[in-house]
Amino acid sequence: MADIYRPSLRLRPSEQRTILLIGDFIASAAATAGAVFFWYQYSLVRLIQGGVKPAVAERIIQIEVPFWFYVLPLVWLLLMIDSYEIHVASNWLKTLRGIAVAPIVGLLAYSLLFTINTDPNSLPRIAIGAFLVFASALTLGWRAIYIRIYTSSGLMRRVLIVGAGKAGWTLTEAYRKLSPPPFLVLGFIDDDPAKKSKSYHGFAVLGTSEHLLDLVEDYRISDVVVAITGEIKGETFQTLLDVQEKGVEVVRMPIMYEELTQRVPIEHLESDWVIRSFVDQVRVHGLYELVKRLMDIFGGFVGTLIYLLFFPFVASAIWFETGFPILYSQERLGKGGSVFSIYKFRTMRQNAESNGEAKLAEENDPRVTKVGNFLRKTRIDELPQFWNVLRGEMSLVGPRAERPTLVAEFQKQIPYYRARLLVKPGLTGWAQINYGYVATVKETFVKLEYDLYYIKHRTTNLDFSIVLRTIGTVLRRTGR
Repeated sequence: MADIYRPSLRLRPSEQRTILLIGDFIASAAATAGAVFFWYQYSLVRLIQGGVKPAVAERIIQIEVPFWFYVLPLVWLLLMIDSYEIHVASNWLKTLRGIAVAPIVGLLAYSLLFTINTDPNSLPRIAIGAFLVFASALTLGWRAIYIRIYTSSGLMRRVLIVGAGKAGWTLTEAYRKLSPPPFLVLGFIDDDPAKKSKSYHGFAVLGTSEHLLDLVEDYRISDVVVAITGEIKGETFQTLLDVQEKGVEVVRMPIMYEELTQRVPIEHLESDWVIRSFVDQVRVHGLYELVKRLMDIFGGFVGTLIYLLFFPFVASAIWFETGFPILYSQERLGKGGSVFSIYKFRTMRQNAESNGEAKLAEENDPRVTKVGNFLRKTRIDELPQFWNVLRGEMSLVGPRAERPTLVAEFQKQIPYYRARLLVKPGLTGWAQINYGYVATVKETFVKLEYDLYYIKHRTTNLDFSIVLRTIGTVLRRTGR
């Protein structure tokens, strides 16, 4: 029984996502097989009801399954894209919402294809309906099993934090906001005599670094988080190496914080870490840049066509409510601090900044018109920016393009703020899909943590995931 507590049996987030993907794929593949069988049985029953004898019906019945039907499991994984964040997958309500939204989006997409397709027989409605029902039910059952296993304390990672200072407190504060927790925090280790036997955020200081090896064994620790921002004593460093040799995962606080929040803890970064992450590692492979630009060109072209299609209707609605102008232009900062102009559909009343001072938009901003509120919820107000994407001034994915005056102000108050300018701004981004409107410096601080996380971890897969999640946001009309 003791073997179940070995650190090697506790899965890291990337491994958990892989298990989720495999489980969802198996469920959707089974749903595909079930849908084909249901389609066959349905066709058989219709023949019998039409007067054909059962034995004859079984001999003459034929169903032609189109090739694309067997791709539905991959389509289902794309529809479930919002549910692969570990914190979402472990939460029942968010899981139910994801499974409820996926078939609705799939049905809407199918309805559009069915409307424009010249051969409706190639799109079997009964089979599609059966697939969506079976996939939803099987995925729900699989996710229930996953949540049960995930929340089993015997299989959860057991974490000990070395350092009960500000960095350690920040980590536990982020940890306490997650429900259910992604792992179990057992407590702190700290060599400061003043902190002996004290408790911070409900977690006790269990001992000093001298007791680390014993505590790892007594509490069956799987992960040790080093939350020391200053110099580490030689004895402590050696103890950490000894712990690592026993198979325990040793990670730094910023890495664990990123795992918990998908943000970078900019208040707790050391200069050498900043240089490694945002100078050395910020350079990405040339293939990524090429693929990203090709994706921008394709997306910008399609988006511009959509913009031209929507323009007469949106312009009429804006003019009818508040008159002209239909579009408005602003200067924004691009990659490397270059200045460019963006255009958007006007969503605020005229002279919204009559004093000439730049002001951040707020949630439920009184300056926003009724039409403007709808345009913002659906992101239609940003359609003109696809032209900026085509021109190469923006990307489909990146930090939000900000005004020069606001950048100048924020960089005085928020460390590393100009690091956002290491990449092109985007129509959508990691911060945009994970955080709401920002009206204060503190909220801008949090949004920057998301932006820096994207800059550090950006890949083609992450970009594609952000685009898909943005589409889901637009369809749910929860845009920001």
